[in-house]
Amino acid sequence: MSAKDLRAKATGDLQAELIKLRREQFSLRMQAASGQTVKSSDFGKVKKSIARVKTVMTEKARAGAKK
Repeated sequence: MSAKDLRAKATGDLQAELIKLRREQFSLRMQAASGQTVKSSDFGKVKKSIARVKTVMTEKARAGAKK
């Protein structure tokens, strides 16, 4: 999901998205630890998505504080 799409979402939706991504990240770690085959690129994709969501959440918080 792009940052443009994330900026259109409400704060509650962003928090839900962040929780979903964190669970996905945990699931990938558990799959790797249990010996299942996992694409190593998926780790980076999820990590970048988490960072993107956090960035948009911070932008919204700062914009709310300025008002």
